[in-house]
Amino acid sequence: MKKILIIVTMIIFGILSCGNKNSADKGEKKLVVGTDGVFPPFGYIEKGELVGFDIDLIKQIGKDLGYEIEMKVQPFDALIPSVNAKNCDIIAAGMTANEDRVKKVDFSNTYYDSGNSVLVKSDNTTIKGIDDLTPDMTVAVQIGTTGADKANELKKQGKIKDVKVNDGVDTCLLQVKNGDVDALIIDKPVAERAVKANKAFKTVGETLDAESYAFAVAKGDKALLEKINKGLENIKKDGTYEKLYKKWFEGK
Repeated sequence: MKKILIIVTMIIFGILSCGNKNSADKGEKKLVVGTDGVFPPFGYIEKGELVGFDIDLIKQIGKDLGYEIEMKVQPFDALIPSVNAKNCDIIAAGMTANEDRVKKVDFSNTYYDSGNSVLVKSDNTTIKGIDDLTPDMTVAVQIGTTGADKANELKKQGKIKDVKVNDGVDTCLLQVKNGDVDALIIDKPVAERAVKANKAFKTVGETLDAESYAFAVAKGDKALLEKINKGLENIKKDGTYEKLYKKWFEGK
C-alpha cells in the first residue's frame, strides 16, 4: 500500500483530527484505539471498512467493560508516540511486547502467540529458509516491525545486501511478486494469510523469533491496563475470544 493510500485512509478514519486526551481518565465511556490498518488479518481495510482480529477483539473488550471504542488509523511507527502523546488511549496493532517497546509503553497480558516467517515466490527453489539468504539479496519488511529488526540485523552482519522498508504488507508482497526483492520477513500469521490468498507465494523454513502480541497503553497508565486485562480475561472465559480466533484464523 502506497503512502498516499495510508494518508487517505487516515483521513477517512479521522486520525488527522485525533484529539483524544485521556478519555478514560476523564470518566468518558469511550476509548480511542490506534491501529495501522495495513496488517491483515489483525487490522486492515476491506471494502472501505476497518476489519480484523485486533479490531473485533478490542471492540469486544470495550463492550464487556461498557466502553465505546473509536478506532484511529495511522502508520505503525507512529503508534507509540501517539499513545504517549495522549492522542489515543490504546494500541491494537499486532504489536510485540519486545524489550525495546516495554521501555516506551506498558503492555497488557498477551493475546496471540506469533513469530516471523520468510516468504518468497512460490517458484523460488533457492531460498529454503533464512540461512539461504545471501549477501547479494534484498529483503522487504514493514516499517517498525520485528521482521524489520531481523532484516536490519542480517544486513548489519553482511548476510544480505539491502532492506526495503514499506508502510504496508501489500507493498512488500508486490515487491516479492515482481521480483524487486528476494524475500519478505513478516509475522507468521500475516505470511500464512498471504500464502492462502495467493498461490504466487510460499513460506520457507522454521518460525523465527517466537513472540507474543499485546495491547499497549501510555507508560504508567496502570488503571487502563487493568481494565484491558480484565476485559480480555472476561471474553476468554465466556468464549468470545475463541469465536473470534476461529473467525479470523480458521474461517478465513
